[in-house]
Amino acid sequence: MIDRGIVFNIQKYSISDGPGIRTTVFLKGCPASCWWCHNPESQAPAPEMTLVEGRCLSCGECARACPHGTAGRGQGREAACLICGRCADACPTGARRLAGTEMTVADVLAALLKDRIFYEESGGGATFSGGEPLCQPGFLKALLAGCRERGIRTAVDTGGFAPRDQFLEVATAADLILYDLKLMDAERHRAVVGLDNRMVLDNLAALGAVHDTIWIRIPIIPGVNDDRANLEATAALAARTPGVRQVNLLPYHRTWHGKLRQLGRAGADDAIATPSRERMEELVRIFRAAGLTTIIGG
Repeated sequence: MIDRGIVFNIQKYSISDGPGIRTTVFLKGCPASCWWCHNPESQAPAPEMTLVEGRCLSCGECARACPHGTAGRGQGREAACLICGRCADACPTGARRLAGTEMTVADVLAALLKDRIFYEESGGGATFSGGEPLCQPGFLKALLAGCRERGIRTAVDTGGFAPRDQFLEVATAADLILYDLKLMDAERHRAVVGLDNRMVLDNLAALGAVHDTIWIRIPIIPGVNDDRANLEATAALAARTPGVRQVNLLPYHRTWHGKLRQLGRAGADDAIATPSRERMEELVRIFRAAGLTTIIGG
């Protein structure tokens, strides 16, 4: 097992990543390139510097703290940043933040144990997300083992992007698997996710044979995957997969857009609106007709 990894956020009091009150640990790295990803800072495996322009006072503390002479608002200087984090430490407003820091298993477990009383009272626990947490399989496996030793229930939120043996070794160590599905058609999947979906579907089939607590999570992206043919095929797959206990439909939102700006990337400005409640209820009926417990969000 690997004793340390790169974590970009630990979110306390989460009620959307499994049952009860949870602490969600977000691990860096993902092989997919979904443009709507609400955690674009998760995709690159290495730490990145983020800047919230509206918080910046132009006080110069970042430049004074930078040992390399690269901190500042100029694009040329920022491009040379060595991501040491000194400017973020010095920033008085939190405008600068390092997305991704090295943590040990002990560091993460210490953070989780602070919230243990909430898990025990609500039936919650720890959720490991990303990115794709299986991009750090050794670290993830060690975290799951540490939680099990301490009686903390666990969930892993995954897109199934990992070799099967590695995937099953990690997945069977978790109490709950939150399994993300986007598109059933391979070509459409490759066009928007950047990867073929064969591994995703094969791993789900393998998981269903050995794990009895799986929640399917489907981001609903208008014009991308919300057509009836795709969702009926997804519902049929979920209904015939042993171990699937419920389906969560996740409405699209534009959180990704502001985060891309913070990372200094130019994101395409889209006109896609968050689906209405009425539209989401319409889609829920497709899954319930297949006999699946289905909820909006979560």
